[in-house]
Amino acid sequence: MKKTQIAILLVLAGLSACQAPKKPPYKFKVSDLETNLITLSSDEFKGRMPFTEGEKITTDFLESEFKNMGLEPGNGDSYFQEVPMVSIFSQPSDQMTFKSPKEDLVIAGLQDYVIWTQRTDSLVEVKDVEVVFAGFGIVAPEYGWNDYKGIDVKGKIVLVMVNDPGFGTKGASFFKGNTMTYYGRWTYKYEEAARQGALGCLIVHNTIPAGYGFNVIQNSWKASKLYLDDRGKEPYKLGFEGWVTLPTAKKLFEMAGLKDSEMLAKARKADFQPVALQISASASIEVEAKYNVSKNVVAKVTGKTRPDEYLIYSAHWDHFGIGKPDETGDSIYNGALDNASGTAALLALAKAFKTDGQPERTVVFLAVTAEEQGLWGSAFYAQNPIYPIEKTVANINMDGINPYGKMRDVSIIGVGQSEMEDLLNAELEKLGRYSAPEPNPVAGYYFRSDHFNFAKVGIPALYFGTGIDHVDRGKEYGKQLQDDYTANYYHKPNEEYDPARWNLDGAVDDVQLLYNVGRSLANSDKWPSWKEGSEFKAIRNSYMKR
Repeated sequence: MKKTQIAILLVLAGLSACQAPKKPPYKFKVSDLETNLITLSSDEFKGRMPFTEGEKITTDFLESEFKNMGLEPGNGDSYFQEVPMVSIFSQPSDQMTFKSPKEDLVIAGLQDYVIWTQRTDSLVEVKDVEVVFAGFGIVAPEYGWNDYKGIDVKGKIVLVMVNDPGFGTKGASFFKGNTMTYYGRWTYKYEEAARQGALGCLIVHNTIPAGYGFNVIQNSWKASKLYLDDRGKEPYKLGFEGWVTLPTAKKLFEMAGLKDSEMLAKARKADFQPVALQISASASIEVEAKYNVSKNVVAKVTGKTRPDEYLIYSAHWDHFGIGKPDETGDSIYNGALDNASGTAALLALAKAFKTDGQPERTVVFLAVTAEEQGLWGSAFYAQNPIYPIEKTVANINMDGINPYGKMRDVSIIGVGQSEMEDLLNAELEKLGRYSAPEPNPVAGYYFRSDHFNFAKVGIPALYFGTGIDHVDRGKEYGKQLQDDYTANYYHKPNEEYDPARWNLDGAVDDVQLLYNVGRSLANSDKWPSWKEGSEFKAIRNSYMKR
């Protein structure tokens, strides 16, 4: 063969190599999910409750799986991140007393109010403390809103409304309309009250804007709550947090000589001024605190060209352990969907990234503790990040993976928050699927799973739920399946994996989607941003230099 012919062939071979198709993404199968789902939701794991034998079984299993897949430890040479926590049992007084110059009002614990504390003193006592009505208890500069303007509430009790001023308005131009912002979330209201130096904060319960009945609040009466152990940091904490019923709030306004309807109307306007009600309150809480350490489990696949840029997949491994037996005598809360399914998906994704070859960016797999007790594992990670937040590209969170069969759609939780949903929609289109807004935006689900703690520190976070557009039987059937789960299985001992009831074909589709989104991002130089109007955009902008 002539040298010129050889040269041409070599050039053609080189061009062929350059134009070779990209390796297709890992193709998921039911077996990638089912085995670990069955294991994690088995009785052997004792309901996966933090600080129990079930925690050790679970975290040891996850460490073993990551090791067997060949993933690197995610925290130095360890697969664990310790999460120091405290369990606080609050026993409030059975009555709370309010006094005005003209009359007294005594309300009943559990029936009219529910309070607890994050303080670990043996006794928290509130005696004749002034009460201030602070509207919705919101300070939101981007909306020109400050419910605390012109008043000092240090050492006082603030009474605030549930949700935010946009609820009940048409369209999304005022706050976000019926889609709850973080300012409407009850956790925010306590945080803001603490920033203002208040002694206590009472939220006025109203079923429709809250999204749940007062019976849900009553579950916190004389109950233990888990918090992060922040000894040594000594942040200011409210003396008490809690709720009062709407009829109770109306009585307090009457005591102050005010009409509740007028006050609530004023609270919906930006020029609202907080009102000192000329009422004082008295109550007490006996406290018992116990300290312990739980664990997040973390592994990684290090990036090839940008190892110091990180994509984090997250799922919570915990559930409710062993508790009150149901009518069959079953006392193990297996949490198959919530969230053995998400944890099994995390392991499947780890396997896929390891199998498909080294991504350009580092991909982290984080199984967090204590989601069911208050999102505390992810909160600890966000406050004590293993990887710098300014180098963390995004978070993709999984909390419940579709057990109902193939769906055409997925439900985006928090539509309009970040460009992560644009990446999701691009991948959905490739698969002939589509996204729909969450069906109940008033419930604020964007603030109720672990992705939220990443959002709070400015990291764009994606979380989508199972759709309802069932491929074979349509939307009504798909909604019936979800309603049946909520009514008959959610947070109950019978929430177990049942192959007769479950169909993991849809789960496979959704995990494939989660992988495709993450794979695309891990192999690109894109940095998703928060969208205009997101309450998290300014946080990200404050530390990002790009």
